[in-house]
Amino acid sequence: MEQDAAELITAYYEALEASEPLSPFFAESLSTVKVGLSEQLVGYPEVADALAEQTATTTDWRVEDADPSVTTRESFAWFHDRLTLAWTDTTLDTDYEFDTRWTGTLEANPDGTWQFVSLHVSAASEELQNAEDDLFSWDD
Repeated sequence: MEQDAAELITAYYEALEASEPLSPFFAESLSTVKVGLSEQLVGYPEVADALAEQTATTTDWRVEDADPSVTTRESFAWFHDRLTLAWTDTTLDTDYEFDTRWTGTLEANPDGTWQFVSLHVSAASEELQNAEDDLFSWDD
């Protein structure tokens, strides 16, 4: 049975919340890229290692208000989403929560399943969100 690209994204969110392995969601390619809140990972081996470390050192993941917008063209898809992401870092015993922005590209495999070839997660800087001055005004 073919999987829809949107289903893959939703399954990724669910796996994240369940602390399940996340590397199977990514293409096993040296050109796979994952950019997170604090890192840039290039190549499947680096992505897989970092995701395994993340799963081992975090807990209580929460994904709220997810509603990905997905566009599919033959064997490629891209998406964007805005959601609240929260978790506990077990090594620091610290809780985190961010309003995040997600973008990514996916590729369909010959068996009809989808995998990420790039995933980018970011959070707006509070400084920029609350800037009193117009950042794009160069008036004296």
